[in-house]
Amino acid sequence: MAKNQEDKWQEVKLGDVCTQITDGVHNTVRDNSNGDCFLLSCKNLKNGQIVIGENERKIDLDTLQNLRKRTKTAKGDVLLSSVGTIGETAIIKENNPKYEFQRSVAIFKPNETYITSKFLFYSLNNNKAILQHNAEGAVQQCLFINPLKEFMIPLPPLEVQKKIAGMLGALDDKIELNNKINQNLEAQAQALFKSWFVDFEPFGGKMPDDWKIGKFSDIITDTLGGDWGKETPQNNYTEEVSCIRGADIPDVKLGNKGKIPTRFILPKNYTNKKLIPGDLVIEISGGSPTQSTGRIAFISNHLLNRYNRKIICTNFCRAIKPMFGYSEYIYQYWQYLYDKGIFFTYENGTTGIKNLDLSGVLNTESIIIPNKSALMVFSEICNSYFDNIHFNGLEIEHLAELRDSLLPKLMSGEINVDDVKISDNMLLSSEE
Repeated sequence: MAKNQEDKWQEVKLGDVCTQITDGVHNTVRDNSNGDCFLLSCKNLKNGQIVIGENERKIDLDTLQNLRKRTKTAKGDVLLSSVGTIGETAIIKENNPKYEFQRSVAIFKPNETYITSKFLFYSLNNNKAILQHNAEGAVQQCLFINPLKEFMIPLPPLEVQKKIAGMLGALDDKIELNNKINQNLEAQAQALFKSWFVDFEPFGGKMPDDWKIGKFSDIITDTLGGDWGKETPQNNYTEEVSCIRGADIPDVKLGNKGKIPTRFILPKNYTNKKLIPGDLVIEISGGSPTQSTGRIAFISNHLLNRYNRKIICTNFCRAIKPMFGYSEYIYQYWQYLYDKGIFFTYENGTTGIKNLDLSGVLNTESIIIPNKSALMVFSEICNSYFDNIHFNGLEIEHLAELRDSLLPKLMSGEINVDDVKISDNMLLSSEE
């Protein structure tokens, strides 16, 4: 314990500092596609946030209110994914939220006399590895409510709790702000693409005469397969690389380093499969009924530098090499088609894992091919967006590293929160 704090901290059971610990909805609930409320699951807890997508289970208000008679989910409740993926957390930030959770989420109602919501949130985050270790089940891992009530945590006085949560919260707020800024920059780039190459607004509302209709294959030079190699060096598998997967694409798009795994492949395979600036990586296998294959990532100098310039894609992806000057254009065009759901029509396999007919997309999908002067201006603007996205992403990485290094030390009392100083410059908005 930190000096002058040891006698103030105590070990407590979660059940003793919460008015209630329960799980979500147990009973069968009928969906209502016209409802404006949601029944969410552990999958909706991501990176400390409650994420509600476009294709969630909808319920009506009467159903929500009936469900809430048991859980009474409210502002300040702390959530923990307790089935399958263990340890994702979030705090409910609004009164009377228009959602309830299924039983895969544990719901903690902190007794504010003893513990604040934010301190409980960070305490659960700090104990994620232990909670995962304590999960039971041979087929699907699960945390049960009664053991959660008995789970022990270190607890300082409320004043110290608020200081610790305030410091960690400031870092998380800046991370969230940067992510929102990057999402907005992505949206701006897409809006610019649509304005120029769909609505032709700068060109009087019609396609210029020197533009033409063609295929993606007209403006790419090659496609590359991926590799997965080995987890550790074995025999001739000695070339260490970072291997981008479909699951990494959302992070890459927002400028985040993500969790791209390290693999070991044959040196000759790296020579044939290495990615360079301007390459585009496309997910060709996976997806879901509501999410098609075809997610795309732009390989930039920024990304390569963060992974020591050695990146390939997994064999569940493909890389395409655009002609010089067309990378940014193809990236935005591809994203436009993806958002319209076009790639559902290019998927094969009705059961199990779906695969994208990449050749079909490249050789049959009709696209507009503008002149070089329009491309140059558009690419320059897009690159300014990319630069800002990656700058913000790098800052997110540094802030997350700082938060993760402080978290266990602050939450255990190893260091005194009053002794920690964080530069105000680190928390300034990127917009300032």
